[in-house]
Amino acid sequence: MAAHKRTIIDPLSDNNPITIQVLGICSALAVTVQVQTAFVMACALTVVLTCSNLLISLMRNHIPSRIRMIVEVSVIATLVVIVDQVLRAYFFELSRQLSIFVGLIITNCIVMGRAEAFAIQNRPGASILDGIGNGLGYSFILLLVASFREIIGSGSWYGWNLFPEGYVGSGLALLAPGAFLILGIIIWVQRTVTQNFKDD
Repeated sequence: MAAHKRTIIDPLSDNNPITIQVLGICSALAVTVQVQTAFVMACALTVVLTCSNLLISLMRNHIPSRIRMIVEVSVIATLVVIVDQVLRAYFFELSRQLSIFVGLIITNCIVMGRAEAFAIQNRPGASILDGIGNGLGYSFILLLVASFREIIGSGSWYGWNLFPEGYVGSGLALLAPGAFLILGIIIWVQRTVTQNFKDD
């Protein structure tokens, strides 16, 4: 039970995929101008990560080692296509805002990394928990970056205005360098709090 709890809790702090493992940085910079788009991206990645972990774990004893990575990529790609089609069908405007970034979940190091490092070696139950834990860890940082960017840059959060009319936001926060700066500060704070300064 303690091991299962740790599987979910660790990615939220001590082994966060973005701030500690430094994976998934591109999406943390690209889709975090607004909290709404970051939230949809976080949900999409968490679903793909959890489902791919489950499927690969179920097939782990039947996948020949020489084509292991090909099978993993095929499973992830199939799930990404399904998620992308669902977004296009029910959340078309958000799907347009996310543009190609949902499709790029296929190449996200977090998804492939968890499939290769965990799901291929563990039972389905533990693999599901690992997927949920890493998805939540990714989502937490993504939404944190998006919150800072939207509040500082636009004076709003999830589309709700937080400041009086006439507030002039910081344009830097809405640009990629601003996202990189905010993410860098979050990584510094995270590693200081957890005392995790391991070399990458």
